[in-house]
Amino acid sequence: MPTTIAETKLPNGTEVFCLRDQEVPVLYEQIQDYIKYGIELDEGDIVFDVGANIGLFSLWTYQKCHKNVNIYAFEPIPAVFEVLQANANRFDSEKIKVFPCGLAEESKTVEFAYHPNATMLSSAYQDDLPELQNQLQQTIVRNLKNAPKSLRWLRWLPPFIRSLLIQNELDKAFQTERVSCQLRTISEILQEHEVDRIDLLKIDVEKGELNVLWGINPEDWHKIKQIAIEVHDLEHRLQKITALLREQGFTEIEVAQETMLKGSNLFNLYAWRS
Repeated sequence: MPTTIAETKLPNGTEVFCLRDQEVPVLYEQIQDYIKYGIELDEGDIVFDVGANIGLFSLWTYQKCHKNVNIYAFEPIPAVFEVLQANANRFDSEKIKVFPCGLAEESKTVEFAYHPNATMLSSAYQDDLPELQNQLQQTIVRNLKNAPKSLRWLRWLPPFIRSLLIQNELDKAFQTERVSCQLRTISEILQEHEVDRIDLLKIDVEKGELNVLWGINPEDWHKIKQIAIEVHDLEHRLQKITALLREQGFTEIEVAQETMLKGSNLFNLYAWRS
């Protein structure tokens, strides 16, 4: 465990703890895409942040709701959880409750592939890493004009050099450490902490999103008002999740894809009850 944790500033001036300050602008831009269409945040809400990473969505929600919100933030990677906990302690550990676990269809211990150089790519689906790296490279090259500002300068390089630089950066990003992580279920958390509702369930768990939903007992589905999920559309997963949510009474569903991710299998799904 490091004795000190790095710090950086968000675009809005807020100082936060982080693991890699290069990741923070990308994460900060991404988290705001969860509040779209009919998804709303209100003061007094209860929010589940599943796949919290260092807690940027939790902190943004906390500020957006004027500190009047109850957040349950889940992060299974120990090194990342340490930073999440530090951020919660800095701002409001009573309102931002953090859990050193992920959520899934059952309680268990799983080995994750942790990427120290790209923590947001860490996943329990280790066998898929070569395919994911190849897909990311193709997506970045194809949509470079819509990439984050830190990458757009690559457009002016010759194609061969551009591809080589992107490949080298992705090789660094996909350097892997194996870590043992605890997983639990949403329904267990609801019962243990006597939570009677979830106003917003945000899920970003790198291919484990369907497993998270399978961890909701039938009697608990009605407690969930809104859902925002990052979906990896593998084996018709987008269709399966949409069907499941309609079965559970979510009448309004929207699916969107970031411009940068056009042509990939990565989508955002938003669902709410009318």
